[in-house]
Amino acid sequence: MKELVIETPDGFPLGGTLFEGAGPGPLVLVSSATAVPQGLYAGFAKSLLAAGARAVLTYDYRATGRSPRPAGWTERINYRDWALKDFPAALAALEAIAPGHPVVGVGQSYGGHALGLSGVASRFERYAMVATMSAYVGLLDDRWAWARMNLIGVPLTMLYRDTPKWLGIGDPIPGSCFRDWARWCRMKNYFFDDPDLPEIANFDAVRIPILAIGLTDDAWATPRAVDHFMDRHPNATVEQRWISPQNAGGHHIGHLGFFRSRFAETLWPPLADWLMHDRPMTLGAVRQRS
Repeated sequence: MKELVIETPDGFPLGGTLFEGAGPGPLVLVSSATAVPQGLYAGFAKSLLAAGARAVLTYDYRATGRSPRPAGWTERINYRDWALKDFPAALAALEAIAPGHPVVGVGQSYGGHALGLSGVASRFERYAMVATMSAYVGLLDDRWAWARMNLIGVPLTMLYRDTPKWLGIGDPIPGSCFRDWARWCRMKNYFFDDPDLPEIANFDAVRIPILAIGLTDDAWATPRAVDHFMDRHPNATVEQRWISPQNAGGHHIGHLGFFRSRFAETLWPPLADWLMHDRPMTLGAVRQRS
């Protein structure tokens, strides 16, 4: 395990962690959910090495976790920057470990959004998305989401540069990113309705296999929210697998629980097998669109 500094095209240094092995399997890029530090994925990264991965890279998006703002940084940090600048920079750093080696990826929530927005999807052989959805509040089962984001969260970001830990969304993120996020959540088609995001056109160029993992006890990535997002990949082969607490020994999983170590023996191996060997996912129920 080795800590890296990844330089983005606009000069923002990202903190990354490289897990290297000697296996014949692909390189794996792991991209976090919003407000989730890369440390959550360390156990999963090590399990991928044990399953044969050549190397795994985790990283923190700009101004989060181990990627703090450089001294003197004054430019606004946009939510889209994580996908358009940080995700491609992390991918390039991983590719440099073994040029020409196959690359696969896994993204949780926002980490799934980043694939289509980034414009670099063709550099992956396949990509798994865990709890990735369109987060328009009308698609969620969280009845208080709009109020928490807009009546509490947005005003707080006018007082604090970063979201306070006690807000309850996870680790601190830039207030500017939170406001972008809240704005997208108010849009019926999520960020696909943002006129300042022309990169949504990149979704048409995603042509790789996608495994979309949903959790039946997730109030955010509901089946309708996942369907809405996956429909934006018209040229990709998308398979949805829905995992329940019964698949996880009766434990609650929720929106952010999949990568917790308690699921190392139940949830992780089938995903690792799909990533390493492109074998069919054997866990959960297949969801067929009507």
